[in-house]
Amino acid sequence: MSKRENYENQTEALLQPIIERFGVEIYDIEYVKEGSDWYLRAYIDKPDGVNINDCEMVSRALSDALDKEDFIEDSYILEVSSPGLGRALKKDKHLAKSLGEEVEIKTYKPVDQQKEFEGILKAFDADTITITIDNGEKTFARGEIALIRLALHF
Repeated sequence: MSKRENYENQTEALLQPIIERFGVEIYDIEYVKEGSDWYLRAYIDKPDGVNINDCEMVSRALSDALDKEDFIEDSYILEVSSPGLGRALKKDKHLAKSLGEEVEIKTYKPVDQQKEFEGILKAFDADTITITIDNGEKTFARGEIALIRLALHF
């Protein structure tokens, strides 16, 4: 297990009792380096959406728990937020909740001369993701997909 995965897993374990106390759920946790700074990001959600107060309460409680456990060697910036409207669908639980929703898929390499697709998320399994598009269905190998997220329309 990489350092990143270890930190994310330990943070998720610390966060579990906190989110239960505040009535939210963990959407995702990521530990990433951007420029010269490390970020520990916890994305939280609830059925009617999270607000700034939810993020603030969870952030304070998580910060205290992280300070107490002190398992992250690097200095980092803690962020707690909503996953947003155009949220990335990284895990099977995200895909399952989004079945029937409109999604955007970006591929690493062109597929049928294009790298961006939009359609309704129809199905997924361990190896593939299928969307319904104008002229039928399109199935992608998971390894082809650089990003899948909920589509945004304004």
